[in-house]
Amino acid sequence: MEEKRIDHMKYLPGMEVLDSTMLDDVTRYHDAFCNEAYTADNVKTALSKQRLTPEDFMALLSTAAIPYLEEMAQKAHTVTRRHFGNTISIFTPVYFANYCDNYCIYCGFNSHNKIKRARLNDAELHQECQNIANTGIEEVLMLTGESPKMSDIRYIGNAVKIARQYFRAVGMEIYPVNSDDYKYLHECGADYVTVFQETYNPVKYETLHLAGNKRIFPYRFYSQERAILGGMRGVGFAALLGLDDYQKDAVATGMHAWLMQRKYPHAEISLSCPRLCPIINNDKINPKDVDERRLVQIICAYRLFMPYACIVVSSRESAAFRNAIIKIAATKVSASVCVGIGGHLKKDGSEKGDEQFEITDSRPFDEMYTAIKTMGLQPITSEYIYL
Repeated sequence: MEEKRIDHMKYLPGMEVLDSTMLDDVTRYHDAFCNEAYTADNVKTALSKQRLTPEDFMALLSTAAIPYLEEMAQKAHTVTRRHFGNTISIFTPVYFANYCDNYCIYCGFNSHNKIKRARLNDAELHQECQNIANTGIEEVLMLTGESPKMSDIRYIGNAVKIARQYFRAVGMEIYPVNSDDYKYLHECGADYVTVFQETYNPVKYETLHLAGNKRIFPYRFYSQERAILGGMRGVGFAALLGLDDYQKDAVATGMHAWLMQRKYPHAEISLSCPRLCPIINNDKINPKDVDERRLVQIICAYRLFMPYACIVVSSRESAAFRNAIIKIAATKVSASVCVGIGGHLKKDGSEKGDEQFEITDSRPFDEMYTAIKTMGLQPITSEYIYL
């Protein structure tokens, strides 16, 4: 008999509910996008403007914009340099626990996968952070699997406190929590929160998330807003491109970020552009193709629609692609990446716990730093000084 699953659109007890219509607004844009409705004239109109409307943004994400990709890239380059100069930020992720209660069929950490689970203790966190800091990196993104039981909010807060002893900026990519928990984590030293919605199609979302709190679509959607209400300086948005219709997911990601920027103009907004990567035991999904030209189109559309947003391109992408895209529109890249648990503890790179997915660009910090400088750009390790 098939297991009865919880309703993915209904909040569970204890989940904070915000008085907001933003989910309805973003869903309308997602559902309204019709690729065939856009023409070359719509694309040319969008490219002629200094400030894009949502309709212009959607035109630039349509297939009609593909022949104008070079023009989009040139304009995106100009806009990026105007607002960010030649600077490219460098950070590294710190995976410090991979226990997970969710059953997400595309993720290597999911609770049904038989992988080596681990979480770092205080001594190991100090060693991990010290080894990373010794390379010159000053910003980290702290990540865990989604298990409030094995990685509770106090454990995460303590990890953030340890990280702040070594780094100028600390971001988080953890399971969604209520605004009071985000407030606590901010007080511990976290600066910003990134949450991947994975896909903005709630029907598809239900088929991908079979168990765990992550199954609750609206609670995840409102994570960034709860983080801002909890005092976080910045928030990041992303869909995992390839899980569903990539154009609709890119539309929804951009609109989610844009509407948040309008509602909370003081917040720093960032957009990530991850594509679905190979994982352990992945035989349950058929990724939708998002080739590099399509990815460039998405990134350029993001830049032209949101000129001030930070755009992050991770080590999921190749060194050649990342070298190219930071010349055009990306403003932040990772280096010295290990997506296993405790990957920086030992010199041989051995890990305490298994990886979440496979990366493509494994360049260490010093090599990434040199590559950015060679391209005539200025690598920066931190934009903030706390007095």
